[in-house]
Amino acid sequence: MGFFAFLILGLIAGAIAKAILPGRQGGGIFITLLLGVVGAVLGGWIGGALFGTGLNEFFSLSTWLLAIGGAIIVLLVYGMITKRSAR
Repeated sequence: MGFFAFLILGLIAGAIAKAILPGRQGGGIFITLLLGVVGAVLGGWIGGALFGTGLNEFFSLSTWLLAIGGAIIVLLVYGMITKRSAR
């Protein structure tokens, strides 16, 4: 996958992960892009380690599921960090 395709994947995966998670998550479009890209990388790494698959094709279902799953994990961690520092 190319660099811009990976950024688009991360942005969309981050937005979907924010929509899936209950409650209010902070951050704007830039934070969504950043967390989505980090989540996509994490999802690709987990997919490669556990299932032997990664982020190969942009239109592959496994690519999207791994990216969204990774973005959910990253958003959960980000939410725990920002809520703890807000106190």
